[in-house]
Amino acid sequence: MSTRVEQLLRQRFTFHCENAEVYGSEFAALWRSTADHALGGKLVRPRLLLDIHRALVSDAAPEPSIAAVDVATHIELLHYAFLLHDDVIDGDLTRRKRPNLIGELAATAPGATEEDSLHWARSSAILMGDLLLSAAIMGFARADVPQSVRVRLLDLVEQTILETVAGEHTDVALSHGIIASDVATVLTMSVYKTATYSFSLPLRAAALLAGSSESAEGTLNTVGRHLGLAYQLQDDLLCVFGDHRKHGKDAFSDLREGKETAIIAFARSTSAWAQIAPRFGRPDLSMDDATAIRDLLQECGAEGFVVSLIGEQLDAVYALLSDAEAAGEISSDAARSILVSASQLEGRQA
Repeated sequence: MSTRVEQLLRQRFTFHCENAEVYGSEFAALWRSTADHALGGKLVRPRLLLDIHRALVSDAAPEPSIAAVDVATHIELLHYAFLLHDDVIDGDLTRRKRPNLIGELAATAPGATEEDSLHWARSSAILMGDLLLSAAIMGFARADVPQSVRVRLLDLVEQTILETVAGEHTDVALSHGIIASDVATVLTMSVYKTATYSFSLPLRAAALLAGSSESAEGTLNTVGRHLGLAYQLQDDLLCVFGDHRKHGKDAFSDLREGKETAIIAFARSTSAWAQIAPRFGRPDLSMDDATAIRDLLQECGAEGFVVSLIGEQLDAVYALLSDAEAAGEISSDAARSILVSASQLEGRQA
């Protein structure tokens, strides 16, 4: 199934790259670079949609429908559009264990100064993010589904984009002290920023395309929020306590950027914060200082607190699926597919 998504993604990028030629070599090269960075991901979201869709369809065929593959593909485009904007906001220059689009463009752009090249690269990422966001929405609108399903799908996508942007907006506000940081606010932000589009959207879209009941869709929405929050919390742990050579992001980038994660929100309530605060959020944070912060976060219990939060989210998923299966809302196959995704979150390294 992932092969079909990869093929369709390549077709979409080939189409856009060819169309870009008329607007000049620089613009065409930008599309080609974007395609190179967008392709080759883990396809977590498309896989989730297609796995659940296949399990939800009572007369499941060996291959997913064209509409399901199409929608899954455009969810991946939406994901990469968000990543481009996120890298600009966070100032990241690496992703997937290599320079991201911004890092590559900045290194190869013939700017008069390094700052000129970086501005060119970030501007290019913003513009490409806008274009991919537009392409994704048009893809959802053109899906070969009944009109009633199309309307509900577009409503879902609109709400998803709204919540994701709201979450990102809160994330930036937290990082700059515009909104006071506490665990509850950080967790709500994480649900909006990550869970809504990465898990709830694929699960709800699968239910829509499979003709499931609104009750089943509602349950899958809640399941997706818990799964997505667990995923984001695990991501936060990896950035501070994980091996950057495996997860592919800048080492300790969250600490350098002053990201208000659940780890930091907990640490703020402990005596260790007095030692962490002077170094937290410094762009020139050294590896020695970052390592010292990491050790303090372990000692004050912040790491253990977030690990327990992840466990709580996964326990909620198990309970919801058990109840939904017992009530006949979703099939045992669908429940098992989601449980496989949940199990992969525990202890992931990338």
